[in-house]
Amino acid sequence: MAGAIDARLEEMGIELPEPAVPVANYVAYVVTGNLIFVSGQVPVVGGEFKYVGKVGGELSVEDGQAAARLCGINIIAQVKQALGGDLDRVTRVVKLGGFVNSTPDFTGQPQVINGVSDLIGEVFGDKGKHARAAVSAGSLPVGVAVEVDAVVEFA
Repeated sequence: MAGAIDARLEEMGIELPEPAVPVANYVAYVVTGNLIFVSGQVPVVGGEFKYVGKVGGELSVEDGQAAARLCGINIIAQVKQALGGDLDRVTRVVKLGGFVNSTPDFTGQPQVINGVSDLIGEVFGDKGKHARAAVSAGSLPVGVAVEVDAVVEFA
């Protein structure tokens, strides 16, 4: 039987992917105490990197928001795996760290990272209200537009 969060994802038309396997010397997440630290997730779907380029250059704010949303879907997939499939155990999304591959003059990083913040709020409701950072990066792995990491509390 699917839990409330799984039902919400289904209502939203979101199917979680298989969590991505790290491609370097790190793990996808670490569970310590009642916290899950999710490594940076990028906009990848089915092994294909999406939204490659710089926001404020060849990519728009809307492209960046869509990339951030994909990062959020991948974060949720990692959390689900960490919790043995039970997303209803999430008690709080504590913090998101958003990195935007942007041109030097671009200043809309907060608007870009709203793509993931909005998703987390829609999925988790009040439990999704989080602290966050939204910063510019000169480049990101394989040139993707956005990378987001997370800290999530669970029971």
